[in-house]
Amino acid sequence: MAVEPQQNEDVAALSFETALAELEKIVDQLEKGSVGLEDSIKIYARGEALKTHCSNLLASAEQRIEKITLGPDGRPSGAEPLDVE
Repeated sequence: MAVEPQQNEDVAALSFETALAELEKIVDQLEKGSVGLEDSIKIYARGEALKTHCSNLLASAEQRIEKITLGPDGRPSGAEPLDVE
């Protein structure tokens, strides 16, 4: 079953916190079984879009994190990419 693209277009505009909160609500609904089969399929697809959006936002944030470097005197002297491995 194909999901209509316009159904989840607004996901890209959501902040991480808003998308995560909506994703948590969807997971809760699916775990409780409080929605019918057709609605479950629709909200599952929405959840997938939200998960992808949150993952992309996290990856982008990780790329922007930098480690502060200190000079010989102990004072900050610049920044370098943070090695997350």
